[in-house]
Amino acid sequence: MAADGQVTLGSEVLKSSAKKLRRLYNDKVLVGFAGSTADAFSLSSRFEAKLEQFNGNLPRAVVELAKDWRTDKVLRHLEALLLVADAKNIFIVSGNGDVIEPDEGVSAIGSGGTFALSAATALIRHTKLSARQVAEQAMEIAAKICIYTNDQINYEEITTEPVPAPAPAKGAK
Repeated sequence: MAADGQVTLGSEVLKSSAKKLRRLYNDKVLVGFAGSTADAFSLSSRFEAKLEQFNGNLPRAVVELAKDWRTDKVLRHLEALLLVADAKNIFIVSGNGDVIEPDEGVSAIGSGGTFALSAATALIRHTKLSARQVAEQAMEIAAKICIYTNDQINYEEITTEPVPAPAPAKGAK
């Protein structure tokens, strides 16, 4: 997952090095956001609680968050989008109750999202680049096209490789 660092208010850049990605649930889930920063942090916290409640079951947690977001009188006024992923799933979650799983294993949100998504989709279809390389190239392209996207990119990865067992202590049998 990749995110630029630009935070804007209207046509003004307020910050260029924001961290829009977080690791959750023992670093097994990534969440990125677009929209109102305070709203996104509030939603990320609620999403983290849902992950804990449902023992890291990402599909269940996003559906429950979307239901709460849509029906709760306070939450429904929050203006943000979340992009969440684990090693097997990717979802966009919105306040309209949307839980969208992309068709091609790539998704994007935010001002430069359509540019990055277009570039990433083409790269996935026509190259053998790794997921990280696709994200790097897509974000570089989006930053060159979208005035609300900068080149201060942060990356977070979740590997699907098993964690090796610790070596036995010396003298242990």
